[in-house]
Amino acid sequence: MDSCPSIKNILLLDSEGKRVAVKYYSDDWPTLSGQLAFEKSVFTKTQKANARTEADIAMFESYIVVCKFIQDLHFFVTGGDDENELILATVLQGFFDAVGILLRNNVDKRTALENLDLILLCLDEIVDGGIILETQADIIAGKVATHGLDGSTPLSEQTLTQAFATARGHFASILK
Repeated sequence: MDSCPSIKNILLLDSEGKRVAVKYYSDDWPTLSGQLAFEKSVFTKTQKANARTEADIAMFESYIVVCKFIQDLHFFVTGGDDENELILATVLQGFFDAVGILLRNNVDKRTALENLDLILLCLDEIVDGGIILETQADIIAGKVATHGLDGSTPLSEQTLTQAFATARGHFASILK
């Protein structure tokens, strides 16, 4: 029986294997310690990979892991051992390119952490509950960019007066 391709997790780790942004879409790693152990072992196994120009594909335990590196960031997409590697690589490339667009090609750990909200929104636009929604980087980046424009400025970019006005509006609508 054919099923819809699904993603187990998407990981963005730094050059030491520490989390920058991660999303898990399956119960394969139900605990934080299980997730951290998986991330450490995937990072260790792919350390020698030459995944700077194109994605590298590795079998790991019973998973297919595709990875790509830029500067001090390591991008990973994991699927089950029965998933199509090309689909996983397409998801990875979409995430990788969308992050590049959103960070204006200044893709490094510091910039990623400063724009973590955009990266997390990016993950939400790509996969929902393990189901692939979008893989085209320009569409993903466009949707993420418009999240801040749909009715209000993000709270992080509002002045204190604007933030109070927004809060007042929210409270007023709750009290009605």
